[in-house]
Order: sequence, then structure tokens, then C-alpha cells
Amino acid sequence: MKRIGLTFIVIVTLGFLSACGNGETTAEEKKELTIGATSGPYSDMVTKGIKPVLEKKGYTVEVVEFSDYIQPNLALASGDLDANLFQHKVYMESFAEEHDLELSEVIVVPTAPMGIYSNRFDSLDAIEEGSQIAVPNDPTNLARALLILESEGLITLASSFDPLTASERDVEENVKNLEFKPIEAGQLPRAVEGTDLAAVPGNYALAAKMNLLDALVLETMPDKYRNRVVVNTRDLDKPFVQDIKEAVESEEFEAVIDEEFKGFGKPEWMLERNKE
Repeated sequence: MKRIGLTFIVIVTLGFLSACGNGETTAEEKKELTIGATSGPYSDMVTKGIKPVLEKKGYTVEVVEFSDYIQPNLALASGDLDANLFQHKVYMESFAEEHDLELSEVIVVPTAPMGIYSNRFDSLDAIEEGSQIAVPNDPTNLARALLILESEGLITLASSFDPLTASERDVEENVKNLEFKPIEAGQLPRAVEGTDLAAVPGNYALAAKMNLLDALVLETMPDKYRNRVVVNTRDLDKPFVQDIKEAVESEEFEAVIDEEFKGFGKPEWMLERNKE
């Protein structure tokens, strides 16, 4: 009887351990993904460029669209999303710190650059003294606009310039005495009609059916300002995250970018790969 009882205990124990092991395997082999993105070009990028590649790997992918920049990270942190695509590094790190979240980037993706648009001037050289330029009223996007103007020799920024706290006070030299008109970023496409110049972020330009290539100049965007796929740090080493990364690195994804996202600036890793 003792032998039978011992055998029973061993069998039950092995069955329990096996069940636990299978449970861990299932968790690691997650095959249903929910990816969030802001509506417009980045939800399209997930739907057209990333989702099909993941489906070939056996995943079921749901794409959830957001109309703001707050909820995608909160939904990710709460577990409602497995990944999101809408933000650059500066915003991700600032948001994570402010809300005490653990977020990590997976890979940088091609991103619609900010551009300087005008219906009055056909080149930067034609800009007249005292022209009015509409710029974003949030520090991060304003910083991008100021950096474009500096790179084109129209202004000089103070050495203390900080992208997180950018303001017009950072302008030390204003070659053309441009008049800055800060407005909400989503209204900038309309400002092209009512001002001499407007610095329009790429996502808003596309949402307004503007052609990125009509800009007088497009920003040469550092990778820290390009959008990226982001996940919870606790998930960073999970197989589904590696598969998302491989999907973005795939030739199929870049082909979609070349065909449907003209004018989007490619990240450094993609440019370097194309040199080979």
C-alpha cells in the first residue's frame, strides 16, 4: 500500500509539473497580439506593413486606433495592448517617467518628417523679412521646428537649448526676424492658408491630405525623433517581441514603405542596411 501511495504521489507531482511547464510554454508562445497606433499613417503602417508579416508567422493581430497620445501608453501599461506605434524616444522616456511606467523600444520605424510649408513662398530663399511662421505650441514639436530653421540658417539657438522645454526664448539670432505664431499642432495644416509659413508635423500633414514632398524643406530627423514600436519592459525578451522586430526588418515591410509611405524618412539601421 505504501508503494502504491508513493507511486500515486509521484504521478500526480509529475502531472502538476508538466501542466505548469505547458502553461509557461503557452505564455511564451503568445500568438494573439493587440497593437495600438494613432489613427492615420501609423495605424496604416501596422495594418499594411507589420500585420501581414506577423500573420505569416502564425499570429492573429488586432490593430487598435487611438486619437490621442495619452491612451496608447496607458493601454500598453495596463495590458490591453501588447505593443504600440506612435511615439518617438523623447516622448516615450518623458511619459514613462511622468507616469512611473516601464516602457522599452523594440525598433525604430520610418517616420513622416516635419516640414516647412508655404502657399506664399516657393523656396526658403524667397522668405521675406518679418514673415510670420506658425509653429507647434508644445515644446517637443516646437524643438523640431526650431532645429529645422537652424539647420537652414534662418535662426541660431542658444547653447542651453533643451528639446523638452523649448520655447521662442531659445532663439538667439533671427536672421529674417521671423514672427513666431505658436498654435496647437493639429491645427497647423490649416495655418498654411493663413500664415506665410507653417511648420507641420508629418502625421498631421498626412491626415490633412498634404503631400510631404510639397514642403519647402523636410527635417533631417535624428532617430530619437522617429517613431518606434514600444512594449512593456517586462515583455522585452518574449518571442512575440522578437517577431515584431523581425517583421519591421523584413523586405516585405520596406517594400510597403517604399510604395505607400513616400516621403517618410527611414531610420539609420534601414539606411545602413541598404548601403550593403
